[in-house]
Amino acid sequence: MKKEEIDRINELYHKSQAKGLSEEEKKEQELLRKRFLADVRGSLTAQLNNIDIVNEDGTVTNLGEKYGGKKDKPQLS
Repeated sequence: MKKEEIDRINELYHKSQAKGLSEEEKKEQELLRKRFLADVRGSLTAQLNNIDIVNEDGTVTNLGEKYGGKKDKPQLS
């Protein structure tokens, strides 16, 4: 999400606290919030999918592969 969009979310929030929003601004705020949350969730999912757990027996389990969120790791040649 671009900085301008985040700034707009904050601007709409402050305006809503000060004097309220028009219906159009409420719709814009809702759309921007949904996009922001989708970006945060996507980023968190990507981070979690790249975590490797070393088990007691020495094997390595990738959380993304275990829980289905990550495609096969690329093979290094």
